[in-house]
Amino acid sequence: MPQFDDAELTAAVIRSFGETPDPRVKFLLEELVKSLHDYVRKTDLTFDEWGYAIDFLTRAGQKCTSTRQEFILLSDVLGVSMLVDAVNHRQRDGATETTVLGPFYVGEHKPTPHGTDISAELPGERMFVQSRVTDLDGKPLAGVRVDVWHADGDGYYDSQRPDYETSGPSSRARFVTDADGKFFFRTILPCSYPIPTDGPAGEMILQTRRHPMRPAHVHFLVNAKGYEPLITHVFMDGDKYLDSDVVFGVKDNLISKVERRTDATMPDGKPAKAPWHLMTYEFHMKPGAGVAPQPLGVKPGEAA
Repeated sequence: MPQFDDAELTAAVIRSFGETPDPRVKFLLEELVKSLHDYVRKTDLTFDEWGYAIDFLTRAGQKCTSTRQEFILLSDVLGVSMLVDAVNHRQRDGATETTVLGPFYVGEHKPTPHGTDISAELPGERMFVQSRVTDLDGKPLAGVRVDVWHADGDGYYDSQRPDYETSGPSSRARFVTDADGKFFFRTILPCSYPIPTDGPAGEMILQTRRHPMRPAHVHFLVNAKGYEPLITHVFMDGDKYLDSDVVFGVKDNLISKVERRTDATMPDGKPAKAPWHLMTYEFHMKPGAGVAPQPLGVKPGEAA
């Protein structure tokens, strides 16, 4: 019977995957075991520390619901989400930069008419968003589905509300670009906000004396046939957390200079009752293929 020491054990576990039929699965498992075993050896991990890690991951799983994904949040604050994004989008060739999906994407919605106020029931300074989707040569792309979502004036997403399942979406919608590749909508001016700190991911952030803040932003998921799906944010210029985003998601060309306006009408000709803000941003799509993400537990093509 083999007598495994701390070196031989790793080799034995790797050999145990020798008959794995899928070579990519085999490779991923082997490299995972190597990294995990190296971590244990380098840190001289104690039983108590390993027990805490198991409990931490158990509580992360228990925190997950149909509208909250604690493991994605943990991945985000450890920088893993942005690292996976970076290695899969090394060559942008002029296409709009990508960033994290985040834990509050809940899936598809039916298209909403242009100009809709997606935060009509919420207090806050009003904002008009006008945007356009093009290819890398600036040619407009029509009929493109664009999902948008952002937090409210208190820093909470609609899916964090206890009554979300019955009250429906807020500050969240889908638009379809017109013949000029354009879409526009009304909402409220987003604010910087803390990630949820009532779970294991927040526990880690607070224990390590990191702040939990994200700079103000709007999420966009742009899904055009014949192009790579684009998952990104547009951030508000001047936000004090742009240089210290807790999930490391900010990129320079994703920052928009949002203008405060006092015009009596908004760009679509409808009246403005008070000063408002204008966000303008153009998305450039990279040719390719891919499937837009779905929340965990939802198969591609199913409505969430």
